[in-house]
Amino acid sequence: MKIKSADFVMSNSDVAKCPNEPLPEYAFIGRSNVGKSSLINMLTNRKSLAKTSGRPGKTQLINHFKINENWFLVDLPGYGYAKVSKKDKNTFQKYITNYFLQREQLVCSFVLVDIRHEPQKIDLDFMQWMGENGIPFAIIFTKADKLKPQVINKHIQHYSEKLLASVWEEVPQYFITSSSKKIGQEEVLGYIDSINQNFFEATKNSPI
Repeated sequence: MKIKSADFVMSNSDVAKCPNEPLPEYAFIGRSNVGKSSLINMLTNRKSLAKTSGRPGKTQLINHFKINENWFLVDLPGYGYAKVSKKDKNTFQKYITNYFLQREQLVCSFVLVDIRHEPQKIDLDFMQWMGENGIPFAIIFTKADKLKPQVINKHIQHYSEKLLASVWEEVPQYFITSSSKKIGQEEVLGYIDSINQNFFEATKNSPI
């Protein structure tokens, strides 16, 4: 997939006010400081489509970007919030939960995980919640340029073991990425493109 256009549409905290167009949506979420904004900019070939910051937890709204005029990329607040009050955390959690449970246009989510670390309980718990609620997702391991290939494979193996030891029969689809090296760009966009093709084919054939 070639990104021809990527435009900011809106930010809000109410899923009912999200764009009303019948286009497929892909949500990106992860712990604070996982490199989400950098990944979004890398995927779209834009330097500042998503705002990057040295202060983790800056994303605090549901942010919609229209890509190629036929799908939405959604940048969500992290589920591990840095330096925000308990009240703010509860607020974020409420509208993130509402988004995942109520947004009909959502066709796939990408859960971002920092590949440099061993499996984190907060990541595993969030994936389990997604699975229990029937929300389709894939895992994106970020910052792969920071580790040697054998360490990357070791950490992915640990995640696989943890997931299979809980509620999963098989490991979800996953991608290895690096925003600075543009690793994984084609693979992630190709995955989105394949889902889009199925989505629009189904829409075309659905009865009116």
